[in-house]
Amino acid sequence: MRYAAITDRLDGLGGAKWAVHALARHMAAEGHDIIELTIGEPDVPTPAVLIEAATAAMAAGRTGYSNGRGEPALTQALAARYTARRGRLIGADQVMCLPGTQTTLFAVLMALLGPGDEVLVGDPMYATYAGLIAATGAKMVPVPLRAEHGFRMQAADVASRVTPRTRVLFLNTPHNPTGAVLARSDIAALADIAVAQDLWILCDEVYEDMVFEGTKFASPMDDPALADRVIVASSISKSHAAPGFRSGWCVGPAEFCARLLSLSETMLFGSQPFIADMTAMAVSAPSPVAAGMAERFKRRAELIFDVLDGRAGLRVNRPEAGMFALVDVSATGLTGEAFAMGLLKDKQVAVMPGESFGDALAGWIRLSLTQDDARIVEACGRILCQATGLQERAA
Repeated sequence: MRYAAITDRLDGLGGAKWAVHALARHMAAEGHDIIELTIGEPDVPTPAVLIEAATAAMAAGRTGYSNGRGEPALTQALAARYTARRGRLIGADQVMCLPGTQTTLFAVLMALLGPGDEVLVGDPMYATYAGLIAATGAKMVPVPLRAEHGFRMQAADVASRVTPRTRVLFLNTPHNPTGAVLARSDIAALADIAVAQDLWILCDEVYEDMVFEGTKFASPMDDPALADRVIVASSISKSHAAPGFRSGWCVGPAEFCARLLSLSETMLFGSQPFIADMTAMAVSAPSPVAAGMAERFKRRAELIFDVLDGRAGLRVNRPEAGMFALVDVSATGLTGEAFAMGLLKDKQVAVMPGESFGDALAGWIRLSLTQDDARIVEACGRILCQATGLQERAA
C-alpha cells in the first residue's frame, strides 16, 4: 500500500531516540531498582489549586466545544502576562492556544515552512525538533552550539549558514538539553541577522520560569522592533508541573495568528474549556512551584558537578536553567548511546544519550535533575564506577 511522504520523512525520528528510557521503564516494571534520569518530568505534583480549578470548571459544565484560537479568558490572561513581562502591549489577537508546546511548535512550523525551505536550529536540540521540521518538508540546517561558548548560539555561525531558502531561525532559551540561557546581547546579534535576511524568529521558551539564581532571562519578544517577525511558544507543563494537561500557546503578530487559525481549527477545533480555565488561573499569578524546582535543580546540578567533573575523564556542563545537566563521557572511548545503554544494564541508571539531541552531543549523556538529592548522588556514584571500570579495562 502507498503512504504519504510525511511518514517517510518522520521515519526514525520518533520513539527510537527514547530507547534507553523505554528499556528502563520495562526493567523497572520487572522489579529492577532503576534510577531514572531520562525525561523532564517535574519533581512535584500539579498544584492542588489547579486541579481544583479544572474540577470546578468541569462540574460547572465547561466540557463543550471550544474554538481554534482559545477560550477568551485564557487568551486575555496570556495577553496580560506577556504585556507585563515584555514591557509592551500584547493583545489577545496575538495569542493562540493549543495542546502543549509540542503541538504549538508543530502548528507554527507548518504555518511558516514548506518543502524546499530551510530552518536554522541549534545543535544540540530538543529531541523532537528534527521531526517537527521534517514534518513540514523543510530542510533542517543545524547550527553548532559549542561547549566553549556555553552552548549559546553564535551569530557568526548563523550568518554562515543562511541561504536564499532560509525562512526561520528556531531558538530555544532556556535551552534543552544544555540549560544555556541566551543573553540579551546574544539575541540582539541574532536578531540583526534575522532582520537583514527577512527571517522569522521562533523561540521555544517553555523553561522561562525555571532560570537559576544569578542568570537573567531575555526574549526576542522584548524588542518592539522585532514585533512583526517573532513568535514565542510555551506551556504550563514545566512551570506549573502540569505536563499531562497539554496546555500550551504561542504569541506573535496578529496577522500570523489569524493565518494560523485555519490550521488550528483543521487540526483540533479547539482545546478543552475546563483546561483553559485552569490555565488562565495558572498564568495570571506566579507559579507556586517553579521557583522551588529551579532552586532544587540548581543544587542537584552542582552535586553532579562536584561528584563527577574531572574524575575518570568525565566533564560536566553547569546548566543555567531547566531540568538537565550534561556529562561528557567521550574519554571512556564510547559514544553517549553505548555508555548510556551499558550504564543501564550494568548499574541500573537510566540517562539519555547525547546523540538523541544531535550530532554535537556525540559522546555526551544528559541527566535529568528531577530525582531527590540522595538518588542523584547515588546515580553519580554508579556513573563514576562505570566510567572508572571502562578506563581500567581500556588500560
